[in-house]
Amino acid sequence: MVRELFAGDEVLLVCGNESECTLRVRVGFVIQGIVFKEEIVSKLDEVTGGMPRSLGAMVSSRHSQGTVSSGKRNKRVFALPAKEMNRSWNFSGSKSSDAIGRAKFILSQCRSILHSDDPTSCIRKCDILASGQNMFLGLTLSDRMKCAIGSEEEVSSLFPLFRQEPQSSNKNDKPVQSNSFRKVATSELDQDFFGDPLPSDLPRSKGPVECSGEDAAANNRCGMSLINVPEKENDPDVDGVGTSKISLNYCSAPGKMFYLNRLAYSDSGSSNHHSVVSLRELLYPVESISKIFIATFTSDISWFLLHCEIPCHLPVTVACHNAERCWSSSPDARTSTPFPEFPNLVAVFPPFPEVIAFGNDLKQRGIACHHPKLLVVQREDSIRIVITSANLVAKQWENVTNTVWWQDFPRRREPDYLSLFSISYGEMSNSRSDFAAQLAGFMASLIVDVPGQSHWIVELTNYDFTNAMGYLVASVPGMHSDRALKANQITPSSLDAKFLGLVEVSVVGLSHLFRTTADRNGAQLKKLALFLGKTCENANGMLNVVLRRNTNIPADENAVSVLVPNPDKISSGDCIQLGFLPRNVAKWVSPLWDIGLFEFHGYVCREEAITATFGGNNKKVQLILHVLQGSSFLDMSKMMQDQNIAALCSLIASVQRCTGLWRLQEVLGQYNWPESQESDFIYGASSIGSSVSAPFLAAFAASVGKKSSQIFDSEESDPEWGGWTTSQELRNPSIRIIFPTIEQVKNACSGISPSRRILFFSEKTWQRLRNVGILHDAIPSPSNRVGHPMHVKVARRRFWSKASSSSSGWVYCGSHNFSAAAWGRPISSSVGIKASGLAQTNSTSRLHVCNYELGIIFVFPPMETKCIANQNRTKLDDVALPFVVPAPKYGPKDRPATAQAMREALAELSEREAKSLAEVEITENMTEEVSDEDNEEVNEATNYVIEEKEEDKTYAEKLWSQVDSSQSS
Repeated sequence: MVRELFAGDEVLLVCGNESECTLRVRVGFVIQGIVFKEEIVSKLDEVTGGMPRSLGAMVSSRHSQGTVSSGKRNKRVFALPAKEMNRSWNFSGSKSSDAIGRAKFILSQCRSILHSDDPTSCIRKCDILASGQNMFLGLTLSDRMKCAIGSEEEVSSLFPLFRQEPQSSNKNDKPVQSNSFRKVATSELDQDFFGDPLPSDLPRSKGPVECSGEDAAANNRCGMSLINVPEKENDPDVDGVGTSKISLNYCSAPGKMFYLNRLAYSDSGSSNHHSVVSLRELLYPVESISKIFIATFTSDISWFLLHCEIPCHLPVTVACHNAERCWSSSPDARTSTPFPEFPNLVAVFPPFPEVIAFGNDLKQRGIACHHPKLLVVQREDSIRIVITSANLVAKQWENVTNTVWWQDFPRRREPDYLSLFSISYGEMSNSRSDFAAQLAGFMASLIVDVPGQSHWIVELTNYDFTNAMGYLVASVPGMHSDRALKANQITPSSLDAKFLGLVEVSVVGLSHLFRTTADRNGAQLKKLALFLGKTCENANGMLNVVLRRNTNIPADENAVSVLVPNPDKISSGDCIQLGFLPRNVAKWVSPLWDIGLFEFHGYVCREEAITATFGGNNKKVQLILHVLQGSSFLDMSKMMQDQNIAALCSLIASVQRCTGLWRLQEVLGQYNWPESQESDFIYGASSIGSSVSAPFLAAFAASVGKKSSQIFDSEESDPEWGGWTTSQELRNPSIRIIFPTIEQVKNACSGISPSRRILFFSEKTWQRLRNVGILHDAIPSPSNRVGHPMHVKVARRRFWSKASSSSSGWVYCGSHNFSAAAWGRPISSSVGIKASGLAQTNSTSRLHVCNYELGIIFVFPPMETKCIANQNRTKLDDVALPFVVPAPKYGPKDRPATAQAMREALAELSEREAKSLAEVEITENMTEEVSDEDNEEVNEATNYVIEEKEEDKTYAEKLWSQVDSSQSS
């Protein structure tokens, strides 16, 4: 059988006894150029001074098998008799090797692979790319193709050279032509030999390919050139060999469930195959994308640009982790533009707050991680939100199981700025989803220090998130108070209808009151104390203070004074100044206030203010800003200027929202879960934090609404009675943790090495939990994923009603590992969280969160619960989990794949295997997960009173000096 081949065709070589072959090995190549007989002769003559006539005679002696048209000339294509392919061929020389020799060389390599007892190792040893023969092959084996194992469909997905465009229903319409070109990695080729130079807008190699692995980090990526291979319609199929390709078409959104990523080498023909999607499919069609926002932990941006064929002009924002930059206080450290060929690509390094640093000092850093996996794909008519557990690296999308959820949201006719705020007054609003507000708040926290990226917050107002299938659950690092939870318990009548949210800031400049020369007798200080003593507290124990714009202070045009009013003469404006808003707060408050977009009301704690007034210490006085709609709020879209957009982003980032455990409580606490019907409560993650103990387990269980199903007389006086406490957790463990045993990891397809980079379970935690009986083995599901590492973070709580034969509950997927660093550690006088909500009290609980995280919860309410709006017909049991449930419980000899267990397993390998694994690990210069072993519990202090910083003092002194001089004059 002879077929005519074209540049761009993909050829797969298969075993002749495919029906009996069980190796499922596929080897192939992509034709990147066709070199005709005369051109080869010409090149040989120029390069080596060889004898073109004799070579031409040799080639011409073969039997003609057809013609290929090339412009005005017809070129003969010749086939070589099989018997001559067995003769030895000398490849000495370099670029002078001819087509016959090249074909024989490849065929001998393929035969060696097919007859090998270990074809995988044989493929990996085939150094075709590095050989001189590669220079004139006219085809190139990709570095990734060297290890391609799986079905034809999956192998071809590595080189999808053709894209099917949506076909018009009108038969008279012409087929849609794609203007994009496929970029295929190749060694550096002779430009004169293969034609036109590479486009200047694409990344180019400065030398020959020297790839050592597909996971080389972005900054040390192996050199690559790019060849544009135009798409071709009606490409021929090769019988038995196949050019089977995956068509990139629009993917149907998963709704209230999630997909898994498409593994590059797995058997897609499995009968129980989970719904899968690739990164390229999520972005298809790239041509219609107007902007992309990505949040990830590790990243290989160069791989992403090549793999997804991102146009060089497309605006792309990538927020990623960098310890040095994220902990830096310098604005210059917050961004970089790593690729000159992509001028609109910006890398952003989100800030870690000093409150979670050791000693509250950024220079000392702390335990923190930027760990979300988010893609926001903006198009003119819609925006796609993708939440996954996969980082932006090739291995995580192609070799490791991860979850993927996405939904497309339509464009609004008019922007809705109110959607950026969510105040639900006790219950999650039935009429308005808070998806947009949660998304905007999270994204704003990532780009708050990058004014040039603040436009993303405004862009979100143009899309309708009302029909979101789930609730976003975000974690933002910091020391968060429970005021956002308490605000949700306030009835609508007790708040202004225009109330939008709370912001926690502080008052700076208090120390000036104790050393001013203008008040030598302390008259002003006594007056301030008198006003504070007379002022009545509100329901939350806070005093209302006056905020006044200082437009006449040259030191800062945005200055805002904080004053305490005379409670007897409020209308007269008689006030004593307490201090100022910090510079970084006034910077966004004033622009939004001055043009009437927002109003701001201030509140301070009377005890704090009185203590500071008489104590003369440097401790900050906390100030709570109530944010309300201003007179021009409804005209915001018409009034927004560039400086206002940056200010709005800062406001959205600063508004208090429930985060981590408290967000779980906010979402799930609105339902009355039938405790007696609980059938399982599981959490599977690739990392189990070193802080996982009875107190954390109790706090997590309480946050998702777990209550005691039994009544203990001894607990009737317990303020946490009815909730889930540490004592209850110790008696009756609430949750099952799903984590792979060391045997699962040892039996993986690629061995132990890949798991060492994504799994974390400290030996200390294992010793603490081994006798609790809550550990279960993580067996991948569906079965074709067994042997591949899992990087999923999935939780489920399920209830089963025998009466109605129906299930209820919720499912979580996202980036949160099972740790206090991800979900937060409650800091309060009592242990645990009361499941029915926080009591109305003046005390403030806090939640210490270390990481940026993002996930989504799908809720399936009990039958007696009135379903909230936009519920579809998906049932809880329709959500296929990525691991087998019920998961088998650890046996007496089972042990989790801790770091120590994996090291010991590696030590048992033969010297050859260990050397091979060591070579692989050399190329992995960045881990996929953060090892928080032991260090997670370091910052455990409960005294979080922060003293005023020197820069705040300096700023306030400048303002005070100009205020004093203006008053004296």
